[in-house]
Amino acid sequence: MIRARARGTTSSGSAVAVAVLLVLSARSAGAQGFTTGDSVLRRLWSLGMDSSQVARYAQTITDSIGPRLTGSPAQRAGIAWLLATYKALGIEARTEQYGTWTGWRRGTSHIDLVAPRVRSLEGMMLAWSPGTGNRDVQGATVIIPDVADSTAFKAWLPRVKGKFVLVSPPQPTCRPDDDWQAFALPATFARMKAERLAAAEAWTARLSNAGVTTRTLPVALDKAGAAGIITSVWSAGWGVTKIFRARTERAVTFDLSCEDYGLVYRLTQHDQGAMLRARADAERTADVPVFNVIAEIKGADTPDEYVMLSAHFDSWDGSSGATDNATGTVTMLEAMRLLKTAYPHPKRTILVGHWSGEEQGLNGSRAFAADHPGIVQGLQALFNQDNGTGRIVTLSGMGLTTASGFIATWTAQLPDELSRNIDFSFPGLPSTGGSDYLAFLCSDAPGFNLGSLGWNYGTYTWHTNRDTYDKIVLDDLRSNAVLTAMLVYLAAEDPERVPRTRRVMPLNAQTGQPIAWPTCATPARSAAEGDR
Repeated sequence: MIRARARGTTSSGSAVAVAVLLVLSARSAGAQGFTTGDSVLRRLWSLGMDSSQVARYAQTITDSIGPRLTGSPAQRAGIAWLLATYKALGIEARTEQYGTWTGWRRGTSHIDLVAPRVRSLEGMMLAWSPGTGNRDVQGATVIIPDVADSTAFKAWLPRVKGKFVLVSPPQPTCRPDDDWQAFALPATFARMKAERLAAAEAWTARLSNAGVTTRTLPVALDKAGAAGIITSVWSAGWGVTKIFRARTERAVTFDLSCEDYGLVYRLTQHDQGAMLRARADAERTADVPVFNVIAEIKGADTPDEYVMLSAHFDSWDGSSGATDNATGTVTMLEAMRLLKTAYPHPKRTILVGHWSGEEQGLNGSRAFAADHPGIVQGLQALFNQDNGTGRIVTLSGMGLTTASGFIATWTAQLPDELSRNIDFSFPGLPSTGGSDYLAFLCSDAPGFNLGSLGWNYGTYTWHTNRDTYDKIVLDDLRSNAVLTAMLVYLAAEDPERVPRTRRVMPLNAQTGQPIAWPTCATPARSAAEGDR
């Protein structure tokens, strides 16, 4: 592990106004940590810091366009905006269809507890859920039973007709762990964690005994005539719930907050007459075409060699898709704006892929790689950004044995303000999960992930109903776009090609077998293929 050098920082009691003036002065003067006089790098810095468009781009994507669920009208509107934005920048952009996906439109939805008391619940209809047909649906609640076997479960199934079925385990507490660590006695905290683990294990056993999984259970309930299905996937943060997809044809599916799900569960558990009423406007359509957006600045010297920027444009539907992945989208869009202005005639062709279908299995990027073997073969480097809003702090050689020399050469020319906080891992290991860089790395192409600081990504924004514009750290996003543009420029200008020699993989400590190099999975080009 190599750590980029870090400058010491000092703190003082200076007034905030003075500090702000100093920051603004440093920005206008340009980066102070340049190790090179390269005019393009300096131009990229000044453009990115003095006339940044990241706030405007991010606000439009998250607030005006909103969630970009694959196959939804909002995603199509977002694609139209991307194309128009690139056109205004003088950058050629196009859509490329890679398949079809289930079309779905979200309308308004509402769910209430109407007995034994009235309370409007914090709940959201899940993506691809059927609606209620412009009417209220009301019914009692039931909990998945703890039965001996699948035969007993099938005998119980008729009882769900016309009812709302609770299909998730309740949490013993909806306080995040850091709250317990701060205030509870150690023994109390340990007891709570043990209770939570035991409840999760018991629920897993309950489903196993019934002969169902989280995938097949909603289908069985739907066929049995349930009025609705109620889930709760808690993110382990204050007031935050993770949003996934529904797999029903008739029963409307809602995800409730941890707190409200616990309320309904306890009322049902204690036979206190819980009754829910829901209304949901949604439209599921026939499969619709789905597209990637590809923008291009043609190379002047070697146009058949490529440097790519990469981020997925689709999102889940529970919120605005801010940190997953409007931030990655904006990083790449802004980087392209900077490059078009400061480096309009690159040596190699610069491409950016705004992928669809990442949330369903990297489908858009996998399809692009499969459909464009010449681009994959001519790829000098790909830089992908996905995981949240923080400043970029990790960059790995991804198991390519000689990539480290190129990355070191490129990053050595970055201003210290951008490089000093990055952890480099050489030669690193190829990731077997993650994001769209994998669609290229699996072919030994140099696909690199620009990993960012977490900002409690997993707890508060990843696939949750709180992934909104206000969670974006604009200073970090601005810096990330500049850093990305600089890396792309340096990779495009490098006189040598990045070799594809990969390392001998180390042994897995648990199995004793070599860690597997990523293999290229076949992209799902339709919802039917994705559900296989």
